[in-house]
Amino acid sequence: MVRFETIRNFFQASTFAVACLVASAASADRIAFIVPSQIIYPGQAIGSNGLQEKMFTIKASAAGSYVLSVDQLVGKVARKTLLPGQPILVTAVNEPDLIQRGVAVPIIYDTGTLVITAKGIPMEPGRSGDFVKVRNIDSGIIVTGTVLANGSIQVGMQ
Repeated sequence: MVRFETIRNFFQASTFAVACLVASAASADRIAFIVPSQIIYPGQAIGSNGLQEKMFTIKASAAGSYVLSVDQLVGKVARKTLLPGQPILVTAVNEPDLIQRGVAVPIIYDTGTLVITAKGIPMEPGRSGDFVKVRNIDSGIIVTGTVLANGSIQVGMQ
């Protein structure tokens, strides 16, 4: 009797597992992802060459986490190694840095009625909106500022 119960329970569990697999396969879609055709290393700029489209079976709700068009990649920089033929997570790429460490940039202090500009050397790279440390070339003082879209750094009044 115990043996029959064990076999019946196993059969029910197997049937349930197969039903779950069929249901999950039925809810998945074939979606085209953009994948690299060669290794892209962290910090490497991404161009349109070296990218291709590849079909994957995935739930449509999860597809939004991945890059689906070339426009989402071109001009961006890889944050981590992107492998050939593998889908790319949206979080695996960044906008390129606007300012580079050690390359002189304008520093701007603007109160609305008074604008003071100077040259400074960023202590770290940064993208638009990032807070970075910058050393004033004339005074040697290190201040913190926000990287602006035009590549300058706004200091003070933050």
